[in-house]
Amino acid sequence: MTITLNVQGMTCGHCKMAVTNALKELDGVKHVEVHLQEGTVDVDYDETKVNVEKMKEAIEEQGYDVK
Repeated sequence: MTITLNVQGMTCGHCKMAVTNALKELDGVKHVEVHLQEGTVDVDYDETKVNVEKMKEAIEEQGYDVK
């Protein structure tokens, strides 16, 4: 399953890596693609292992807002 999350506060390569790494640490996340210009993150994941709430928490722990 793929979801697109709206993430505010990402401005640079460091932001991109922080969000990508935080999501990839979650069991069940298969692929992450961050789009800085659009402020979105596409996440391909196994819904039997991880849910959207866990992904939002992981991003928010890095200091970004998920809308």
